[in-house]
Amino acid sequence: MTLRVLGVDPGLTRCGIGVVDIERNRRATMVAVGVVGTSAALTLDRRLLVIAQAIDEWLDLHEPDVVAVERVFSQMNVSTVMGVAQASGVVIAAAARRGIPVALHTPSEVKAAVTGSGSANKDAVTKLVTKILRLDAPPKPADAADALALALTHAWRAGGMGAVSGNGQSMQTPAQKAWAEAEAKARRAR
Repeated sequence: MTLRVLGVDPGLTRCGIGVVDIERNRRATMVAVGVVGTSAALTLDRRLLVIAQAIDEWLDLHEPDVVAVERVFSQMNVSTVMGVAQASGVVIAAAARRGIPVALHTPSEVKAAVTGSGSANKDAVTKLVTKILRLDAPPKPADAADALALALTHAWRAGGMGAVSGNGQSMQTPAQKAWAEAEAKARRAR
């Protein structure tokens, strides 16, 4: 059985999208990769509409089993965070309309899953994505490589194949465990 994951590196200016098929033995193959770009000259509603239409097309064309989106963890620039969050919301809603599960992964989780180090730089992620997917050239721009890295991360670490070890133990990263615990605590507090 093959798991198809659509990874999204959300952003208003550049939204990276990548589709990866992962076999049970963890062999991964790129299906498609691209970037949806919007001009800062457009109004926010038009920019989000461009992203929404592109995501709808990718979801309909590739029919993923799950969508993996970068979780906004922290950044200094509030306007950048807002744009990423708004683009993320469009992607999450598009998947939800189709009944496709959505998983969120932090940048450090993605770096750790792909490179083995949560503090790896973008060049290291791109290099290893290229190697893992057996590509002739690195995906460009970096947003495209990041989208593929998100898809790989989900399949390898967070509920995709290999999420539970042979002895039934969870293979969540420490960050994923912390998020799950925080979410459970918040639900109990309601």
